[in-house]
Amino acid sequence: MLATKERVVPSGRERSFGEDQIIVSKTDLQGRITYANDVFIAVSGYEEAELIGAPHSLIRHPDMPRAVFKFLWDTLAEGREIFAYVNNMARNGDNYWVLAHVTPSRDRSGRITGYHSNRRVPERRCVNAIAGIYRALRDTERAHTDRQAGLIASHALLVQTLAGTGKNYEEWIWSL
Repeated sequence: MLATKERVVPSGRERSFGEDQIIVSKTDLQGRITYANDVFIAVSGYEEAELIGAPHSLIRHPDMPRAVFKFLWDTLAEGREIFAYVNNMARNGDNYWVLAHVTPSRDRSGRITGYHSNRRVPERRCVNAIAGIYRALRDTERAHTDRQAGLIASHALLVQTLAGTGKNYEEWIWSL
């Protein structure tokens, strides 16, 4: 596990991975990585030993709106799967977009024990469509000096955006 989170600065470069490749990771209930496949290791630029036990937020790009993660975690807490476009950041500061499919992992009795995420290369048109919305959410968050107030305002904007489409979140994601 990475002993201390290094301060990674965005490089402004984008990287990708093969359309036939899938990034896979598993986490515990607190979001600490318990498994990372070879594609995840290669794309993120971290060694497996640095990833295992580290918070999944290790790869969070600072331009990614916190409201999207709140929506993701709220959905998972309800025991439901979610698809989301996510902008991640590799160890060297390069970013990479993914279409993430996150599902709760359950034991034999149905109790949630962690989370499983499969991530694919998203279509560029979808990234272009979501980027402006994410920028508006992020700008709303940053307009508040209080982080919690920014998160609340950004989440409200996300809910308002969805309401304006007449679609639920899943329908909206697949309509992009």
